[in-house]
Amino acid sequence: MDELDEKKVLWHSRRGMLELDLLLIPFASGRFASLSAERKQLYMELLRCEDQDIFAWLLQREKPVDARLEEIIGLILETSASSN
Repeated sequence: MDELDEKKVLWHSRRGMLELDLLLIPFASGRFASLSAERKQLYMELLRCEDQDIFAWLLQREKPVDARLEEIIGLILETSASSN
């Protein structure tokens, strides 16, 4: 994945919902580049989901239908917790 693709990921991490932006943008800008190719793909799959679903998963109110997304959600929450 090249720099242009990473910029696109950062752009798509801006959801227009403040609560999501506060979790996704720091993850995309601070941790995405160091992820394995598989985890990068998981994050891009997450970004294709609906905002309300992502929000419910990040608040741990619901679990994603695709259990593979739980891994990337955990990394996002871990990144958020370590920055606070």
